[in-house]
Amino acid sequence: MKQAFLPLLSLSILVTLAAPLHAEPTDPLEVRPTLVEPQVSLPTNLVTVPVVNPGEYFVPPLVDDIPDDKTGDMIRWGRNIFVNTQKYAPRYAGNGLNCVSCHLSEGRQPYAAPLWSAYPIYPIQRNKTKTVVTFPQRIQDCFKYSLDGIAPTVDAPEMDALVTYAKWLSTAAPVGVVLPGRGFASIKKTHDPSPIEGEIIYKSRCALCHGENGEGQKNRDGVGYMFPPLWGTDSFNRAAGLNKVKTAAQFIKANMPLGAGYTLNDDESLDVAAYMWIHFRPDDPRKSFFMNRFAPKPGGAN
Repeated sequence: MKQAFLPLLSLSILVTLAAPLHAEPTDPLEVRPTLVEPQVSLPTNLVTVPVVNPGEYFVPPLVDDIPDDKTGDMIRWGRNIFVNTQKYAPRYAGNGLNCVSCHLSEGRQPYAAPLWSAYPIYPIQRNKTKTVVTFPQRIQDCFKYSLDGIAPTVDAPEMDALVTYAKWLSTAAPVGVVLPGRGFASIKKTHDPSPIEGEIIYKSRCALCHGENGEGQKNRDGVGYMFPPLWGTDSFNRAAGLNKVKTAAQFIKANMPLGAGYTLNDDESLDVAAYMWIHFRPDDPRKSFFMNRFAPKPGGAN
C-alpha cells in the first residue's frame, strides 16, 4: 500500500506545483503606500472585543480585511487619524487627546461610542443642537469639543478618511437600526454624586493610569499620551459630551478601569464622574469669556 501511495502523492505535488498562479496584475505606474512601505506605525492586533454573549454585539471587519486598493489606503489613513490624531491630523486637534481616547479599541468597543453603531443611523436629530446632523457634522463637533480644536470642513481630506474608516467598520451593519452596544451604558442615579467619595475611588482605581492630578500618562518619547488626561488644559473642554457627569459615568461604568469594565457600580461611577467634573478644563467655545467665568458650569449632576 505504501509503495502504491507514494507515486500518487508525488504526482499530486507535481500537479500542484505546475498549476499556474493567477495573481491580479498591478499597474507598474500606480504607487500606493502599501506597496512602498509596510504599515508598521500602528498595531494590527487591537481588533478583538470581548463580549458577554457570543453574537450579542455587531462584529466589525478585521484590519487584515482592509482591501489593498485606493479605498483601502483611505481606510488605513482614516484609522491612523482615529488612533493617533495628534500625528495624522494635528492642525485640527487643540489638546492632547485622540479620537480613540473616547472611542476605545479603534472605535470598535461596545458602549464606548463605537463607530459601527453610529455611522448607519446618520443623519439623525441631535438634542445638543436641536437640529438634524450628518455624520461629518458630528465629527466636526468632536474636534471642536472633545479635541478642543478646529472643526475640519466637510470636504477636508482628513474628514473623507475618517468617514471612509467609519463606513468600513460598519460593513454589513443594518442601516437605521439602533444596535446593542451603541453609545454608552445605561446608568441609574440613586443618590447625589459625591466628589468626595469620587476622589477616594479615583485615587485607588484610576490614578495609576491617569495620574494623581488627572494629568494622564505621556508616552516615553513625550509625544502624545498613553493614558489621556481627564482634566486640565490638555483634556476635553466644557462643551464635550464627557463633561456631563451622567455621560462620563456611563462611559466609566462600562469601560473603566481599562479592561475591567463593570467593576464600579452606578453610584461609584457617578461619584468618579463628579470628581472629574469639579476640576478645571478648557472653556466652552460656544460661550463668551464672561459666561465661561461667571455662569454655572454646564454638565453638572443635577
